[in-house]
Amino acid sequence: MSVAPDTAVVLDNRFARELPELSVQWQAQAAPQPRLLVLNEQLAAELGLAPDWLRSRDGLGLLVGTEVPAGATPVAQAYAGDQFGGFVPRLGDGRALLLGELVDTTGRIRDLHLKGSGRTPFARGGDGLAAVGPMLREYLVSEAMHALGIPTTRSLAVTATGRDVLRETRLPGAVLARIAASHLRVGSFQYALQQCRAAGDVDLLKRLADHAIARHHPAAADAEQPYLALFEAVITAQASLVAQWLLVGFVHGVMNTDNMTISGETIDYGPCAFMDSFDPAIVFSSIDHGGRYAYANQPAVAHWNLARFGETLLPLLADDPETAVAQATESLDGFRDQFQTAWSAGMRAKLGLPTDVETADVVDELLVLLQQSSVDYTSFFRSLGHAARGDADGTRALFTTDAAAFDDWLARWQALGPDAAAMDRVNPVYIPRNHLVEEALAAATAGDQGPFEQLLTVLAAPYDERPGLERYAAPAPADFGVYRTFCGT
Repeated sequence: MSVAPDTAVVLDNRFARELPELSVQWQAQAAPQPRLLVLNEQLAAELGLAPDWLRSRDGLGLLVGTEVPAGATPVAQAYAGDQFGGFVPRLGDGRALLLGELVDTTGRIRDLHLKGSGRTPFARGGDGLAAVGPMLREYLVSEAMHALGIPTTRSLAVTATGRDVLRETRLPGAVLARIAASHLRVGSFQYALQQCRAAGDVDLLKRLADHAIARHHPAAADAEQPYLALFEAVITAQASLVAQWLLVGFVHGVMNTDNMTISGETIDYGPCAFMDSFDPAIVFSSIDHGGRYAYANQPAVAHWNLARFGETLLPLLADDPETAVAQATESLDGFRDQFQTAWSAGMRAKLGLPTDVETADVVDELLVLLQQSSVDYTSFFRSLGHAARGDADGTRALFTTDAAAFDDWLARWQALGPDAAAMDRVNPVYIPRNHLVEEALAAATAGDQGPFEQLLTVLAAPYDERPGLERYAAPAPADFGVYRTFCGT
């Protein structure tokens, strides 16, 4: 690893410095012929990074991790995780590196992190590399989520390495440069708890919790019980996040505890997808055979993951184990109400209804009708704005089963006085539709960036309907078939 000369990039190594037990110093694998595929210039500006410099030889070296500023300490982070409900005591960044933390133009501390930068001690037999397609998928979907207003990690760049990676076939390799509020996860705390048990003290767990409070939830530091306040802050953040996923039809696909952040950001866009026809049981991950992470299961899984987080904090909550469990349980019990409040408020907004209108029955009946007629979720809510303006023909045409029941629902909804303009502000026209994503990734893998760049441009303004972009708002063609996604490793 060499030092990038004459740059204005300053990377702190606070995580590595304060929590050395949770990382291993490492360096990225050399990239034979680095070539920038996509650069997020707007995000670069937020970070105080000059796009022209990032395109230079030294900038490309930073984006693939082979050249870093003096004083930086790239590390592979250690964490554990419950994967599909089974605990794995040692996971960690098998193909990723935290280059360090930087301060953006607003004063926020943010991680600069790489995916696909080569094997680390946590690789567990993998090659540590990544292909162009999955890295462009994360760039595309994470930036779409950001445009939708949903908390998420961001994508700074995808850089081709000039090296092929072997999956089912040989594919061109790439590295994703990712930006996050941090990469602290529930799994980070699970790993720390194990180390504390082995050491016979809670020093590491306490330092990790203090680090998380300072980084993400500073108000907890002033609470009577700071670590309980940390737990409650993460519960609140995750209840809001998962509600926002469901409101736009997003299915994460791999909600393991190592993919639940302490910050409340969405992380890891491997086997994720957006729902077309409304189906609570929809699953996109090729390995989720039991539907554990199906669309409608996501709130329950989040609750389960948070219970695991609460377990890690028990030694910090009270000396008496029963007291600690009682405190954590009482706090965790608030998740369901917080999720339901966020979900109900979001659905009320999608339906354009006033805050003083009770919507539970209206929503429940609607979701049954959507499922019975396999109605496209995104198209329906956007077209409902036209119905609020008096033109319901397009919306009514979406219902092929029991249209009379929908007409009855429609009349009762219209009588509540929906606000069409307000609906347009929260119901997107454009989402990363699965057939369009696959089309763009296939073209990019073959060397044609055009479809990817066009789709990225469309998704940057998801609520603004624009002429000539009708295909980007249309559901998948009938012959698209069953959609399956993969983790990319």
